[in-house]
Amino acid sequence: MDTKPLPVADEKLGLEVLKRLARERSLLVALEMMHEHVGDAFQITLPGFQPAVLVGPETNRFVLVSDRDRFLWRNEKDPVAKLLRQGILVQDGEAHGRLRAIMEPVLQRPSVIPHIPTIRRYTDELTTQWRDGGTVDMLVEMRRLALLILLGATFNVDMWPDLERMWLPILKTIKYISPGLWIIWPNLPRPGYKKVLQAMDDYLYGLIARRRLEIERLEIERLQDAPSPDLLTALIQAGLDDGLIRDQLLTMLIAGHDTSTASLTWTLYLLAQHPEQMATAVAEVDSVCGDDDPAEAHLQRLEFLDMAFKEALRLYPPIHVGNRMAATDLDVTGYEVQAGTRVMYSIYLAHRDKKHWENPEQFCPHRFDKNARSQRPPLTYVPFGGGPRNCIGATFAQIEAKIVLARILQKFTLTLVPGQKIKPYMGATLEPKPGVKMLIRKR
Repeated sequence: MDTKPLPVADEKLGLEVLKRLARERSLLVALEMMHEHVGDAFQITLPGFQPAVLVGPETNRFVLVSDRDRFLWRNEKDPVAKLLRQGILVQDGEAHGRLRAIMEPVLQRPSVIPHIPTIRRYTDELTTQWRDGGTVDMLVEMRRLALLILLGATFNVDMWPDLERMWLPILKTIKYISPGLWIIWPNLPRPGYKKVLQAMDDYLYGLIARRRLEIERLEIERLQDAPSPDLLTALIQAGLDDGLIRDQLLTMLIAGHDTSTASLTWTLYLLAQHPEQMATAVAEVDSVCGDDDPAEAHLQRLEFLDMAFKEALRLYPPIHVGNRMAATDLDVTGYEVQAGTRVMYSIYLAHRDKKHWENPEQFCPHRFDKNARSQRPPLTYVPFGGGPRNCIGATFAQIEAKIVLARILQKFTLTLVPGQKIKPYMGATLEPKPGVKMLIRKR
């Protein structure tokens, strides 16, 4: 069968898209318009930026499963490759497979479950700082918590003493890889990052050096007391050099904490925005956990909380688009995609596609009860990607979310501060901008 070029916006639609972009300053709006008027496969035609955009389970299967070997994850022009260097997220082929074999066991359920007390402890330590009757920005608080949990549970490092000092470098590092003019002009100078990126490197190389000393001196009591193997120790014991270990730690630190920050914040925001759903979630936590600490025994029984989290991931997937490079010429559902083309499969659009989701703009956790899930085509819902290279931290993220959300709802009543205009912002992840201010009441 002959292939045809990917469709593009005609002059009239292109003008409307540009007007909406100028008015709302959101690329998501432009993508939604293109999807609605052009279809499930189209091409953006901006100077220097002409990616193929794919939407839906059929093209998800093509990119993630059936033809995954015809795509590259690494794009040397992107800041994420420059920042993460040889990090697992931007590696292909055997290099990725080797790193995944080392890292994945540490992030699978048997290794994550023993860290539940750590997740709970950091949640308690953070939330004890919340003043009864006070207001917090939940985006900031969930970022602090996600950082503490990631380093504490995954690296076996207590970040509390360094949290304030490393806060700005972490935020600037996230901004470094967020969408910007570099997409169109990859060689555009980007001043102001050298110092903070060096601070990140100094911090990570310091963690590696201290852990090597602990191992070399056989001062392993602290490591033996850890509830399960940690990622930093696993990488050292696998024989990786400091540079390669740094790349994996930075990958996990940035990608891991930023996705958890967004998903936890969106879940709390959506529940607070829908008081009936919030009441259902609180009642379930009270029924399942009572006054006990949220623990492994409660995970499977927190069914509504699980559905609410999944629905938040549907509406606002932290990784809202997957980026690949076509390694060869491709036939994607009858459309021609040439080798070297940036290919973006839109998770955000797939999760809001009217063909597969009834009233897709609405927050409806019961979409994820067992009966509803079985009626959707595979790969309609892909917040963690899919196929052999699905998100390596998916299990950790889901366990973390249930424990954190259950603990917060067990201890506090949360209500949104009125009058906020919150919109999804395409940073390194899809986060609520300018933040989510909530009134805190102790229960």
